[in-house]
Amino acid sequence: MRRSALILLVAGLVLTALVVFGGLQPLGAIVAFVCITGAALVPWQVQDPDASRETELWANPVETEVAHAIVAGMPDPNVLLDRVGRVIHLNAAAAQLVPALRRSELAQFALRAPEIVTALREAIATRESRRTTYLNPVPVDRWMELIITPIPVPTAFGGVDYCMLLTFHDQTPLRRVEEMRADFVANASHELRTPLAALSGFIDTLQGPAREDARARERFLGIMHAQAARMARLIDDLLSLSRVELSAHVRPETIVDVVPIVREVVDGLEPLAAERHVEIEVALPEASVRICGDREELLRLFENLIENALKYGASGGRVMVSSMLGVSPEGAPEFRVVVRDFGPGIAPEHLPRLTERFYRVDVGDSRAQGGTGLGLSLVKHILNRHRGRLLIESVPGHGASFTACFPQAQNATEAEN
Repeated sequence: MRRSALILLVAGLVLTALVVFGGLQPLGAIVAFVCITGAALVPWQVQDPDASRETELWANPVETEVAHAIVAGMPDPNVLLDRVGRVIHLNAAAAQLVPALRRSELAQFALRAPEIVTALREAIATRESRRTTYLNPVPVDRWMELIITPIPVPTAFGGVDYCMLLTFHDQTPLRRVEEMRADFVANASHELRTPLAALSGFIDTLQGPAREDARARERFLGIMHAQAARMARLIDDLLSLSRVELSAHVRPETIVDVVPIVREVVDGLEPLAAERHVEIEVALPEASVRICGDREELLRLFENLIENALKYGASGGRVMVSSMLGVSPEGAPEFRVVVRDFGPGIAPEHLPRLTERFYRVDVGDSRAQGGTGLGLSLVKHILNRHRGRLLIESVPGHGASFTACFPQAQNATEAEN
């Protein structure tokens, strides 16, 4: 229509000039203008649209919407680069995995792992496929495999150019399964050896010298029951820890309210508090506090924290469970649940190692209380999966406080919406 308007404008000006200066009759000028108008408005198509579209495809086949749709539809993170390493297309999974990737910018600036840069340079230079693995430590450790595939692309002049297709495969579940198997065997063999030896010894005694001793049998059976319960708790904690570690790289997406979960745990531990003569003071908000979380894991987290306070801080006579709003080191708002006891406290040299597996401040006291040495390690891994953090503060003689921090992210609001 713009071309037709331009033609009509020029034709009108020419005919007007001919009428004024060239002696052309006005009627003839009008007739000529009408004919030109009709010709200009007819939708003539000089070039075949299919041929035009084919020419465009052969000119830049990888920069079309079809190529973009193919890359966007791939389930794994995929990035398509030109021959010098600039990003042409990337799908949503790749943008989530590497947020620094930008279209028309060099991928080497965003993919800073040395293994990736080396493999990409070799693939561009040799035009051969490359495969490499690397560790992505942010926000949690993820083992990734990168496959670089050169793709020949015909050019407009009959030649061949090359693009690079980067495909990322998440190897984290496989790695974690291997680590879980190795850790389970090592930890189980180490921690189960003592109760198994005790059970075996008591069974031999009951089958031998104490066969007819009812009093000794009653005493030994009680000890055997305690040792069996200890092994059951140990295996349960090991399995829970392994499950959490297996999915540590996947952040929960379900929206949960933290406040009723904490109240449910407190209500469930009231019998233990009464047995230890400890009063639990609760100061939680009435309004709901929603985060992205796994309800069962959060129940386990708060149960471990409050149960530890009741067991190891019982001498203080009370345990406080409160909450507050805070700010993370990155400046993001977060919701904090604080569990504080008023017991003997923890010496400073023990604080950095409390979340290690099977680390105990007092081994004898821990085993006497029924502890497995895995509670705080499980708490740390659950918080890592929820992208939170654990703060531990203690002054000997004045109790200890354990603070579980959860991000009050916009992600939770967006997911709810």
